[in-house]
Amino acid sequence: MRALTTYLIAGVFLLSGITAASQANLLKRYADPPFIQADSDWVDETLAQMSLEERIGQLFMVAAYSAKGADHVAELEALITEQHIGGLIFFKGGPARQVHLTNHLQSISQVPLLIGMDAEWGLAMRLDSTIHYPYQMTLGAIRNDTIIYQMGKVIGRQLDRIGVHVNFAPVVDVNNNPDNPVINYRSFGEQPVNVARKGNAYMQGLQAVGVMANAKHFPGHGDTDTDSHHALPIVSHDRARLDSLELFPFRQLANRGLSSMMVAHLYMPQIDSTPHLATTLSPKVVDELLREDLGFKGLVFTDALNMKGVAKYWKPGEVDLKALVAGNDVLLFPEDVPRAVEMIQQAIADGVVDSAVIDQRCRRILQAKAWCGLNEWQEIESDDLYESLNSAADRRLNEILYERALTLVKNEKNILPVSPADRDSIAYLSIGAELNNAFHLKLKERGIQKAYSISHAPSADRRNRIIQGLYGVKKVIISIDGMGRSPKDNFGLSRSELRFIEQIAGQHETAVVLLGNPYSLADITSMQGIEAILVAYEGNPITRVKSAEAVLGRLDITGRLPVSIGDHFSAGTGLIYHSHRLKRALPEELGLNEGQFHAIDSIAMDGVEKGAYPGCVVMVAKNGKVIYERAFGSHTYENKRPTELDDIYDIASITKIASTGAALIRLVEEGKVDIDGTLGDHLPNIPDTSVYHDLYLREVLTHQAGLVPWIPFYTTTLKNGKVDPELYQQKRSRTYDIEVANNLYMHRGQSDTILTRILDTRLRKEKNYKYSDLGYYFMKAIIEEKADMSLDEYVQQEFYGPMDLNSMGYLPLKRFDKDHIVPTEYDLYYRMQLLQGHVHDMGAAMQGGVGGHAGLFSNAEDLAAMMQMFLNGGTYGGQRLLNDSLINEFTRCQYCTGDREENRRGIVFDKPNRHGDEGPTCDCVSFESFGHSGFTGTLSWADPEEDMVYIFLSNRVYPYMKNKKLITMNIRTKIMEVIYEAFAQQETSYLGEPMDLGMVEEQENELKKKPTLSEGRP
Repeated sequence: MRALTTYLIAGVFLLSGITAASQANLLKRYADPPFIQADSDWVDETLAQMSLEERIGQLFMVAAYSAKGADHVAELEALITEQHIGGLIFFKGGPARQVHLTNHLQSISQVPLLIGMDAEWGLAMRLDSTIHYPYQMTLGAIRNDTIIYQMGKVIGRQLDRIGVHVNFAPVVDVNNNPDNPVINYRSFGEQPVNVARKGNAYMQGLQAVGVMANAKHFPGHGDTDTDSHHALPIVSHDRARLDSLELFPFRQLANRGLSSMMVAHLYMPQIDSTPHLATTLSPKVVDELLREDLGFKGLVFTDALNMKGVAKYWKPGEVDLKALVAGNDVLLFPEDVPRAVEMIQQAIADGVVDSAVIDQRCRRILQAKAWCGLNEWQEIESDDLYESLNSAADRRLNEILYERALTLVKNEKNILPVSPADRDSIAYLSIGAELNNAFHLKLKERGIQKAYSISHAPSADRRNRIIQGLYGVKKVIISIDGMGRSPKDNFGLSRSELRFIEQIAGQHETAVVLLGNPYSLADITSMQGIEAILVAYEGNPITRVKSAEAVLGRLDITGRLPVSIGDHFSAGTGLIYHSHRLKRALPEELGLNEGQFHAIDSIAMDGVEKGAYPGCVVMVAKNGKVIYERAFGSHTYENKRPTELDDIYDIASITKIASTGAALIRLVEEGKVDIDGTLGDHLPNIPDTSVYHDLYLREVLTHQAGLVPWIPFYTTTLKNGKVDPELYQQKRSRTYDIEVANNLYMHRGQSDTILTRILDTRLRKEKNYKYSDLGYYFMKAIIEEKADMSLDEYVQQEFYGPMDLNSMGYLPLKRFDKDHIVPTEYDLYYRMQLLQGHVHDMGAAMQGGVGGHAGLFSNAEDLAAMMQMFLNGGTYGGQRLLNDSLINEFTRCQYCTGDREENRRGIVFDKPNRHGDEGPTCDCVSFESFGHSGFTGTLSWADPEEDMVYIFLSNRVYPYMKNKKLITMNIRTKIMEVIYEAFAQQETSYLGEPMDLGMVEEQENELKKKPTLSEGRP
């Protein structure tokens, strides 16, 4: 309830688009720091037991390193036991080492230590083996603040996991100086409202999980060109300017329950003109401006007191005393604690400092400790530490953050994204990274083959060779990678490479992808001829993949520049591109709770542990957004190759809907197939005298045409339990060209006998529902007859190619390395080998791997896209592929009348069982839902009422197909029950957390009307 109240108040004001003229309305306090409500009994008891010296010691937070040796630990031990310091700020090290050291030091401290850490972009800012979240400038480009709130919660949980109580984040400096050497990419940008909203979201996320946020660097370090680590920066703006710009985010967060604030080492003569007096040491800044004017009641930290911005002018001990007198609570990174304690004690004795001030500051620190749970401190568990700090869900959040930040600032002629049809006329140039980086591999995977790379200082000869190699190329995609973080050298971009880009742009349509700081665009955008510029803000494996996918049109592009780029692009610039494809989102963005999906993990892993399958992939999409995707287990029980999300599976009978069904709908729409016609109407080679001649397609495709369930065609090709050497050879030839497995080729004539054998098989006596694959051998023949091409060519041309479904298709070994394809069965009854990339179904194998009932391979993402296309009424990626009304006809139950269900099936598509009997789904799905299961251990399901797609891929037939634990354990439907239970608790308007914070159309339009900072910059 406390978090909800804070959010409702925060939302009202950040939605209002506050102008400088209405700043006075914000002076009223709306939310105190949460630790104000902490356990006062523990605080009172602890304070009463402490001596004055111990109370003074609580004011100090000392630097700690888990990467240093025994001497450093001994120094910390002495400071804790002799000087009674109150806290530690951890720097370089590793999570396990830090946990070990924290446990040890906490165990010897009479009062539990308050542990802080700089984790602006997560633990990776200081610790190895952890997740590197985006820099704040990258986050500043994201339109929706909900996801930044979720990031704050995740980072907060990770900090809590290793025993850290204070995150010295967010940075809410408004960075409006491109030459700022110390803030720059650490800021959310130059727009005060955007900085305040992003900072508030990050803060609320941290504090929602019990970790104190710390807004820095008060009163604003954004408009400096000096690094306070080395000198004292000067900010000479008047109070009106400070109120409307630098102070704005700090005031907003202070009004919304911020726990702590860090004061910067700046010189602001308009506020305090005392020579060389840093804001950290100024009572006018700390006591008057921060405490009295902003009304801030949280903890006030100094910036590190060893930094030259203060240490250059004041000696150790002296600087600490001045910081205390100025109004700071916590003295951070002191150089000499014993000397500082001695000087503070003397100041108290001399009447310079009232001991009541020490009591007040100490009480505030103890309140913060109690709120963080230190009144009941317990040793930190080290088991599963790496796993808990690197969970799949947390890595997924990180990918979404980087994806949402991608910003398209220019796109003349709409050259981005590149269409599948144009990719053979495109070349790729990597600047600053070798080829076969993640960006290049993604382009190559999608058909862009011509590629070059150069360093940041390319030789003239190298440049000339590339120019010659680009002759005849229509478009060039240039990625700029390996950039630096310093504005002094233009972030690592040399003049020679800038000229080279200009030369290419003068000869080809050119798109530049910037994997680095957007300020570097000030020079790039002066060039004529660059048609498109995409900003990815950082160069790392995630941004390389995501920006490549954006270039290929596989992602939405929604970011906005958080800073102005010279006179070329103003802050807020960002062209919108909607891919109309499945996109990734957090459950919370849809009013769902991510924690409700954790039960899927347990169910899926239970299947791995009990041998239902070696591994599986589960994906859930709602409203066109993938909200859950996890891979579990391994490819096999033996080799422990971890299952990955993009692994390709034999999806078995899902082929019926994803290939045959889609093809039939298209051909019906074109008038080439009549679903109420007969087999004889469509296949003239079926004799009039055959009982199969008059079978209606509708009945065949709903499994009630009287067909027998299955015919083991392969058995007639065996001799003494092995393949007949007269019918099979180990090498391909003109006659033996049907590849049924690795190094096993069947005589072409055997494939032609399949339909003949079906026609020679009697129908069942009754035309009731009985599942059968046999009708799909006819459907394959019909499709190939009417389309005048093979089934695999037809679906690739009409669906998978236009939809850019790279993994989906027949015969995957022609397109992918075998290791990327999950093995199915050790076939010991026909092909006598492990099947990996060859279809598991024997009949489809005898058709060369291309069957109407089986043979299709896919990863989860592409299969989900196919199902989403059906849900969308035949559209995907901005294209219409199928007729909406025909999809409805195929996916409705064909023989359900009233409460009566003679047959649950649609045309091709499976349906839920209306009476709770055995079927492919739980009872929770709607009767409008549809999909199909696969013999290999797969399920693909869609529900129009929930706008939901659920994909389950496994190789349950490994090593042998008699393993039916997947079915007996009811794993697929148990997962489905978890999904629908989560949907049932969906909030119409999710107000449980500080969501969105102003992302409404009216607010965005209002912000656009305001003058840009560049217009008002002095």
